[in-house]
Amino acid sequence: QVQLVESGGGLVQPGGSLRLSCAASIFGSDYYSIGWFRQAPGKEREGVSSISFSLGYKFYKDSVKGRFTISRDNTNNMVYLQMNSLKPEDTAVYYCAVRNSSWPSLFEGDYDYWGQGTHVTVSS
Repeated sequence: QVQLVESGGGLVQPGGSLRLSCAASIFGSDYYSIGWFRQAPGKEREGVSSISFSLGYKFYKDSVKGRFTISRDNTNNMVYLQMNSLKPEDTAVYYCAVRNSSWPSLFEGDYDYWGQGTHVTVSS
């Protein structure tokens, strides 16, 4: 059905950059969206960014606008989250997820499939 594998997490200093990747194995539809979510220690999971895989529409959480960029590789079913100017508050487990809709969303209830997560730690 659907399998999502995140990669690219790690330890980075404040102000540094990371690029997260989500490899999506999706069957049965060309119209869906992929979102990036994160869950920090002691906090609930929150939407970070989302992209329509077919249309390219994008949403960003306000706190990451101007720092994070979501992009897609339609040919290889990959979604990336380029994270620049990282802050300690960005520390979290980051998940990619698939929504069976062409319209992106930052609401986790809209998503049907989830990856296992990749850890991002921003610390000196």
